[in-house]
Amino acid sequence: MFWVGLLKPGDWLLVLLGVVVCALSFPVAWRAGIAEKAIVRQAGEVFSELDLARNRRLEVPGPLGITTVVVDRRRVRVLADPGPRQYCVRQGWLTRPGEIAICAPNQVSVEIRGGNHDSLAY
Repeated sequence: MFWVGLLKPGDWLLVLLGVVVCALSFPVAWRAGIAEKAIVRQAGEVFSELDLARNRRLEVPGPLGITTVVVDRRRVRVLADPGPRQYCVRQGWLTRPGEIAICAPNQVSVEIRGGNHDSLAY
């Protein structure tokens, strides 16, 4: 820590400025935008694109049976799925871009997309 004594007032100002810029840019950089649509996939292929501005119910066929997807008040969820563990049903309401519910046994997924950015894949 001997190097701290070598810093001059201008150096401290530069460090402070860097911290402030990073702190202020963090919310802007990770903003995903407003949820506009839901992409429903069946077996990896796009089955339907749902506009979140319209309330509706969609039934998606899969190898195990029918998965029911519901859009209500700009949010979407898997209401029913024939899969054994019900993970995608327990996921609940998806409201932010990038959120996804995957019903793996029935090969159905629902992903929220926004206007500014799509979800990050990693």
